[in-house]
Amino acid sequence: MAERRRWTAAPLLRASAALHVAAATGIAAMPAAWPWALAAVAGNHALLGAIGLWPRSSLLGPNLRRLPAENERQGQVGLCFDDGPDPEVTPVVLDQLDRADAKASFFCIADRAARHPDLIDTIVRRGHTVENHSWHHSHRFAAMGIRAIRREVGEAQRILGDLAGRPPRFFKPPAGLRNPLLEPVLAGLGLRLATWTRRGYDAVRRDPAEVERRLVRRLGAGDLLMLHDGSAARGDDGRPVVLTVLPRLLDTLAAHGLTAVSLEVVADD
Repeated sequence: MAERRRWTAAPLLRASAALHVAAATGIAAMPAAWPWALAAVAGNHALLGAIGLWPRSSLLGPNLRRLPAENERQGQVGLCFDDGPDPEVTPVVLDQLDRADAKASFFCIADRAARHPDLIDTIVRRGHTVENHSWHHSHRFAAMGIRAIRREVGEAQRILGDLAGRPPRFFKPPAGLRNPLLEPVLAGLGLRLATWTRRGYDAVRRDPAEVERRLVRRLGAGDLLMLHDGSAARGDDGRPVVLTVLPRLLDTLAAHGLTAVSLEVVADD
């Protein structure tokens, strides 16, 4: 298992805790003020819920949205693929990466990985990393309690670590959505939250040109780009959009003197 790290509540969470204490104290001192106290607490919960719907936010805890400055200076761009492995798409993605001598991190759904252990082995043998994208990729993930989150993330960590031969270092929640209970679970498992600088929406957009534009707009060193080898949308020709976009993206990176890398390059805290 990855080494546990210390969890420190983010300033917003400390302020939220203080608000709850103040509300309880206020009600005890002035019972008639309970509607105001309840409204303040409800508003605070609504705010935390809204922030959880903002994947790139760091208000609930640390969030890797770009590669560190040292990797930026080296002209590196992080490349990540989500929702796999997929027996049709993942092998082609790996071939395309090989042809460009590019590396990537695959945020795998552990339930799918368990059904395709050979693909996890291939990802690792070709020099890429396997990271944690939850056990079942539940659409309810952001609304789960801490026990359910711990089970979803912890079981995925166990399964993927066994299959890949090393525990994942990074976690990405389903759709990037989370709640304040996630960060202490990640800290306890030695995981770090990772999202993206930009994404192509290739799981829902069927136009490869549009997906490519989203990824290369303002492209620069240090960017963290997200695509999908699982749940891939298909273009009008029936071909998974990612398989059309990826070679073009890799060509664009090369033309800009940029190197596609996995999150292996990110140093531990």
